[in-house]
Amino acid sequence: MTGPILVTGGGGMLAQALGTTFGDAADLVARTELDITDALAVRRAVAGRSAVINTAAYTAVDDAESNEDAAWEINARGAKNVAEACAESGVRLIHVSTDYVFNGRASGPYSEDADTDPQSAYGRSKLGGELAVLAAHPAGASIARTAWLYGAGGPSFVATMLAKARAGEPVSVVTDQRGQPTWTRDFAERIRRLLDVAPGVYHATNSGACSWWELAVAVYEEVGAPADLVSQTTSDAFVRPAPRPANSALGDDAARSAGLPAMPTWRDALVSALRADFSV
Repeated sequence: MTGPILVTGGGGMLAQALGTTFGDAADLVARTELDITDALAVRRAVAGRSAVINTAAYTAVDDAESNEDAAWEINARGAKNVAEACAESGVRLIHVSTDYVFNGRASGPYSEDADTDPQSAYGRSKLGGELAVLAAHPAGASIARTAWLYGAGGPSFVATMLAKARAGEPVSVVTDQRGQPTWTRDFAERIRRLLDVAPGVYHATNSGACSWWELAVAVYEEVGAPADLVSQTTSDAFVRPAPRPANSALGDDAARSAGLPAMPTWRDALVSALRADFSV
């Protein structure tokens, strides 16, 4: 296979970072060009590719609670279409997934083989996609779970906090949800490396962990805004349709066993991202 890598969901934030990482070797295809729920269109798009990176997803976490079928159509059935097409053509697949496949109640980072227990419609649909992908293409598919993504080209918590910090606005941010802020460029680089190791389930996040409050404070500090503008609260103050995991931290034992280095720390990545993607 000599064709460029196919990146589905090519209009998204992660796809933009993948375009930076792979350059001309990647073909970013937006949903308007390729709907992964169309199995025939997917087979045609996959044929002749050197690899496929599936970033296409229904990511409206709260809306999924009342539109679970729509989430499953893209996150599970669409993912299955991509995996079946890759298996048919003998093409390597990296399928992007999420920490939401876990229940968020663990005391430490989740290992790649930890029991899954999604607590939301979005999480259930993403787990359905993982299972479908691994069943359809066991010899050539990898699952790349990540969390708390931010970067150029899309909305994110970091972008929101940056705008408020620049405006000198006070914010109230939760302290009882912990995870790993992950820069899309670091995740894209890890995906590039995953193409060179054995298929399997991998976790790919920036190293270390923090609360949303700690992340917000870091953003304010990096732009020179007073950190005391960031006050603390708990999840009880932000009731949403879909429950948020209290612990989103993911361990990376599988990646380390495959010989891959630890990804940069979340704070170092934030500094790099603010300069490279947000002109700070």
